Amino acid sequence: MGQNTVGVLVNQPGSQLGYTLFSPKKSNETFLIDNQGRLVNQWSSSHLPSLTAYLLEDGSLLRASALVSDTSEGNGGFEKFTWDGELTWEFYSGHQHHDIAPLPNGNVLMVVNDIIPVEEALANGRDPERIDGTSVRSLSILEIQQTETYSGEIVWAWHARDHLVQNYDINKTNYGEVSAHPELIDFNYYSRDGRSDWLHTNSIAYHPEFDQIVVSNRTTCDLWIIDHSTTSLEAASHTGGNRNKGGDLLYRWGNPQSYRAGTSDDQTFFAQHDAYWIAPGLPGAGHLMIFNNGLDRPEGNYPSLDEFIPPVDSLGNYSYTTGSPFAPQASIWSYFSNHDSSQFIAPNFGGSQRLQNGNTLICSPHNGRLFEVTHDGEIVWVYVNPVTASGILEQGSEPVQNEVIRCYRYTADYPGLIDKDLTPGAPIEIYSLAIPEDVQRLSGFYLGENYPNPFNPQTSFEYSLAEGSAVQLRIYDMLGRNMATLVDQYQTAGIYLIHWDSRESSGRPAASGLYYCKLSAGKNSAIQKMVLMR
Repeated sequence: MGQNTVGVLVNQPGSQLGYTLFSPKKSNETFLIDNQGRLVNQWSSSHLPSLTAYLLEDGSLLRASALVSDTSEGNGGFEKFTWDGELTWEFYSGHQHHDIAPLPNGNVLMVVNDIIPVEEALANGRDPERIDGTSVRSLSILEIQQTETYSGEIVWAWHARDHLVQNYDINKTNYGEVSAHPELIDFNYYSRDGRSDWLHTNSIAYHPEFDQIVVSNRTTCDLWIIDHSTTSLEAASHTGGNRNKGGDLLYRWGNPQSYRAGTSDDQTFFAQHDAYWIAPGLPGAGHLMIFNNGLDRPEGNYPSLDEFIPPVDSLGNYSYTTGSPFAPQASIWSYFSNHDSSQFIAPNFGGSQRLQNGNTLICSPHNGRLFEVTHDGEIVWVYVNPVTASGILEQGSEPVQNEVIRCYRYTADYPGLIDKDLTPGAPIEIYSLAIPEDVQRLSGFYLGENYPNPFNPQTSFEYSLAEGSAVQLRIYDMLGRNMATLVDQYQTAGIYLIHWDSRESSGRPAASGLYYCKLSAGKNSAIQKMVLMR
């Protein structure tokens, strides 16, 4: 057999322990796995994702869902499921796009396409040369509250069309000098192809302490922060709310050309996604993180994760010097793949999450690769999604059409997991090639041959238990010394997959040579021989 191609490929001791949630782009299923790639829970929908999913603090799944097969067109809404998979709420707007965000009060924020007819676009000073078709696609943000008699109702709204400035047509009421109004949106600016798809907003996140919203705009290559403390009426104006700026932009970053305060040398975002604040209690709390896809970067197309510190005080007010780009000048931390660019592929989509141990979980969308990196850029965990448009892959198969847009990891003490059964099952991928056909794994005690063998640096063991018992899975060298203990706990009946990263218990890499894996469960034991070749 060949090298492992799907499932967990790397699982180092420095990885953040927890449970990873992901919703494959071409599947109706959402999965929760442990660090060893074993399935802990699964939710089924009637729709493809559009495009994100979150585990809530009550153990519910909140999942953006599409009503059409092409999820990029923005025709969908969201669903909410209990831990056991019961659908308890669904709402469809017809134009939901990319992302949703749960609020502490139980409501949901939605990114929605606001279709502006060409006549209205021209009346608002849109340059006719910057219109392609019969409309311009803009942005609305809607807050949805669940109701008893309806699936939901809109209780708050913000529209980009209420905050426009333009210097194309002096006869329009929103005419003005763009550089004098960084709080407004230049209706005629776009960095990429934004003739009909002007903004292409692709993410939304919420700051509960400041009561603010951040969105990412792929076509203008910048992010915006908006005050959510307004009423809907104030959100359509330039006054009101905690900052008395109504729905005008409080802050923006990534491309100061969008408000005429810089040049192309000042641009830092290139078709980016997934802007969010790092949560309280985590390393970098309060900083902003972005998945920078890197299209049309001057030095070449490549994705990166960029973390930066916004110029904000304890009350959520942002400093700004008139005529200059918003601070800061640069990010404080970035990750990009300088080893193998084929492992980090993201012309569009993508996401990340700062973890409790200071590592960052990254979703490389187009190859379905979920991986965790340390602050120094060391990769300590890798999982390749085995769920494709045509079904679940067998281990060793080439992964194609296995895109994943985002993923999130939740530790065992997360409120939504505390009272849940987290007993792992089998991995999602199929291992039929690795196991002899005449072995009925669940009919008795079984330890399969490790795969791959020989190996470097990681190998995997599959075993089954017919009944629950105390289990030990240990690695020994040729002299009988215990080099590593992979399992030492009680386990219920079932199939298990364990990985060894070829490190001794001390963390030191084991030397090349012959090793033995011994499985003990109750009165049963089995041994497999393996070869590490550095």
